Amino acid sequence: MIKKALLAFLLLPCAAAFSQAKQEAKPMSWKDVPGWRSISNFQVTLSPNGQWAAYPITAAEADGELVVKKLNDTVERKYPVGYSSFPQFSFSEDGKWLVYKESAKFREVKANEKMPGKQLFDKLYLIDLATNKKTEIERAGAFSFNGKAATHLAVRTVKERSAAPPRPEDGQGGDLLIIELGTGKTTNIGNVGEFSFNKAGNLMAYTVDATNKSGNGLYLYTVSSRQTSVLDNDKLSYKFLVWADDKDAVAVLKTKKDEKYKTDKGIVLGVKNIATTPTVFTYDPEKDSLNFPAKMTVSGNRRPYWSDDLTKVFFGIAPLELVKKEADTTGKAKATPVKEPDSLVLVRIKADTSIKTVADLKRALDKAEAKGKPEVKPANDATKPDMNIWHWQDKRLQSRQQVTEMQDKNFSYVAMVDVATNKFTQLNDGNMRSLSIMPKQFFAMGEDVDAYELDQNLDGQSYSDLYIINLKTGAKTKFKERFYRPSFTSTPRPSPDGMKFVYGEDGHYYVYDLATNAAINITEKVATSFVNSEDDHNVTKPLTSVIGWSSDSKYILIRDLWDIWQIAANGSSAVNLTLNGKKEQIRYAGRYTIDEEEKGFDLKKKNYFRIYGEWTKKSGVVTIDPGTNGLKPGATVLVWEDASVGGLVKAKNANVFMFAKEDFNKPTEFFTANDKLADAVQFTKNTPDAAKYKWSAGVQLVNYVSDKGDTLQGALFLPAGYEKGKKYPTVVYYYEKLSQTLHSYSNPGFSGTGWNPTMYTSNGYAVFIPDIVYKMDDPGMSAVWCVLPAVKAAIQTGVIDETKIGIHGHSWGGYQTAYLITQTNMFKAAAAGAPLTNMVSMYDLIYWNSGGGNMAIFEASQGRFKGGPWENWDSYLRNSPVYHVKKVNTPLLMLHNDKDGAVDFTQGIEYYNALRRLKKPVVMMQYKGENHGLAKMENRKDYSVRMMEFFDHYLKGKEAPEWLKNGIDRSKLPEHLEDRAF
Repeated sequence: MIKKALLAFLLLPCAAAFSQAKQEAKPMSWKDVPGWRSISNFQVTLSPNGQWAAYPITAAEADGELVVKKLNDTVERKYPVGYSSFPQFSFSEDGKWLVYKESAKFREVKANEKMPGKQLFDKLYLIDLATNKKTEIERAGAFSFNGKAATHLAVRTVKERSAAPPRPEDGQGGDLLIIELGTGKTTNIGNVGEFSFNKAGNLMAYTVDATNKSGNGLYLYTVSSRQTSVLDNDKLSYKFLVWADDKDAVAVLKTKKDEKYKTDKGIVLGVKNIATTPTVFTYDPEKDSLNFPAKMTVSGNRRPYWSDDLTKVFFGIAPLELVKKEADTTGKAKATPVKEPDSLVLVRIKADTSIKTVADLKRALDKAEAKGKPEVKPANDATKPDMNIWHWQDKRLQSRQQVTEMQDKNFSYVAMVDVATNKFTQLNDGNMRSLSIMPKQFFAMGEDVDAYELDQNLDGQSYSDLYIINLKTGAKTKFKERFYRPSFTSTPRPSPDGMKFVYGEDGHYYVYDLATNAAINITEKVATSFVNSEDDHNVTKPLTSVIGWSSDSKYILIRDLWDIWQIAANGSSAVNLTLNGKKEQIRYAGRYTIDEEEKGFDLKKKNYFRIYGEWTKKSGVVTIDPGTNGLKPGATVLVWEDASVGGLVKAKNANVFMFAKEDFNKPTEFFTANDKLADAVQFTKNTPDAAKYKWSAGVQLVNYVSDKGDTLQGALFLPAGYEKGKKYPTVVYYYEKLSQTLHSYSNPGFSGTGWNPTMYTSNGYAVFIPDIVYKMDDPGMSAVWCVLPAVKAAIQTGVIDETKIGIHGHSWGGYQTAYLITQTNMFKAAAAGAPLTNMVSMYDLIYWNSGGGNMAIFEASQGRFKGGPWENWDSYLRNSPVYHVKKVNTPLLMLHNDKDGAVDFTQGIEYYNALRRLKKPVVMMQYKGENHGLAKMENRKDYSVRMMEFFDHYLKGKEAPEWLKNGIDRSKLPEHLEDRAF
């Protein structure tokens, strides 16, 4: 007994030490990342009444949970949501109910991936927030509360998949459960295709999609009485059900099959006065042979919708595509019979409501006669080649046409029908493919790029002809010929009343009044410039951005590089609302939309704006108050911190605001406050496992001047456990200007590029992110002129070990990396992801993801060259890494994938082979079938680990793994990969 007691006493310190060691924070390893849990930031939600908040916590390879917190209270509940990166949930409008889905668990999903076949369903749970009572619904699909009424929940269930293949006549509708929230009573409606409540929530429109189309139609369900009424019945398919915004009307498409055509034929159906005496309006193109274009139909790829005044319905029209004709033995094509019998022609013409005169009748008969003539084409049974013809006058490259083939095939023109007169109007055509309808539907803006499309795809400069379409008369007027758009900011933006629009031209903003057909330069007399002088692309006079119109359409908010100006739409006044932006180098970056349903900013209310300190990197929120005439100059600062502050939203029906705050070493957390953002209370608990790991010790701002005299900054993130006076291995990362990420939190995870700064600081690295600005014709040298002075300035902080610096960048940053190592031996290791390496050959290659050529990117976008290589050989050669490859002495790890659709795989091959020929240390990782970044999780994991192993060897002196030291023979690769997988 004495011996046992003595032994226990002696072991006590060991046990305590073991317990302490067990709790001590450690560097996060890549194997910890799959189970790392964090908040899905974009889904943090306030209940409309401001009493509750909900947010999901998910992981890359683990099940998640939904956290529901009662604000200003201790009540907190957690509900499992299964394996989902974007869990679905919603509050009722009154904030008393919550509904969420639970997906299959991670292990079930992974098991199903290995042995597919089992159908995995979501469960849906309805929660009474007062009592936490839970109602479960199996096989849940789409769901919705009934808007403002908040008395019912509708859930459409998912059919179990049959073992037999689906048949065309099989209906796709499912059971729709309508649950009365107060009593739990449920109504079941079968074969429902689509459903939608009106905003008031007292009515629900739905379509039926049944087997053999029995009972198909548009129906109305009255919530209070549980009564169903038929609005329209037909043996056709119904889709694209849309309620008019805050109006008592719905629109829907009816589609029918015709064996002669590949595409379905469409009919527009609209119903108004739906709550009282429903008025049903139908537009069938086959009954309007006089006005509707031949060989076209109502498109099944565009939703129909009512105009605000319920006088017109808008929809899409598209060509009918004939089924391929069969060939007979005579060598002639056997045309599908299309001529109608005279009796049917007569019946159809009698039903055509557009025929009102003898002239109309003659045109309809001529059209029927033309339609009856069969198209006979010679047949050819020979095997046809599979090929494309690339012509120098192609406005769009053949590769671009391939990428957009389905988009082109599904393209539809915009049309409208006047409900009172049944008059059909097509609003755009093959040249004017782009058309946007302005608010109130009085006018539309059309854009024709046909004359400029070829040049735009060559040099990147954007021109178009702009047209104004009067939606009352259908008249089209050319507004601008050869309109130049140096950036998106010049694009016309309509006023909320639909009677004006603002646009940018030649360094100024103009307002065009559609009532007077006159344009006014509203910025020429303003005491500032709205030209974005910081835009270093090869474009002329790009403009700063329009923030928006006032709700009364009298004022426009436009920001210069620093301040926000309130400018009268008639040009009579211009007021600097923020006053101190330029003086104090604070950027008033943008306005928060507090009311999601607003139509322009309200001059009678406070308006909220985000601010950002250009040189301090502080951020915050300010308000500008209403004045006697517009907004009142002078901003009131509500939040202004050394952190990244943003994401301001308001509870829909309460004076409760929510905003987010984060820092590099502090995860994003969310706070609630009043309208002054005072007494903010944190309600989220992000990264619940954070205490187990080591994190960055903080950040420093490094000021420097480029070799060309530009004043710039870089963000230096300290390693975990940083000790002043001690120097650390450092990875330098860049992509144009990124110093503003000083306060941005990077969640541990597997990115598509292998890079995650938090993982590196947790593992003892410093991370330095400097800014790069560009000089025309020198994109590579610009990196030299900016990055090298930046690193030298960062070394002066005493944090960086100048003998252990690595660099990394991806895509354009990969190019900077590939180029920098040809100009300096400062770096001991470099990792370049998908780098451009030969600017001459890259210029003429294809950007396969879009199908367009690179020349436009080189001349007017990121490349920043004036003209093509043949006009500028010195610049292209001077800035191409591959032509300076002999000077490379830095070990390089490259990532380049064989299906890279942004930077062609040959760019990586060129650089790799050149370095290999010179026996320079280079390893290239190629992940089969991957694009510009890594998409598959197993590949993301693999490359993330390898890149850190690469830097660990060259910057920390760790032993090189076999793949880095000697490579891996193909015969041994499967075993190698199996050993490393996790």
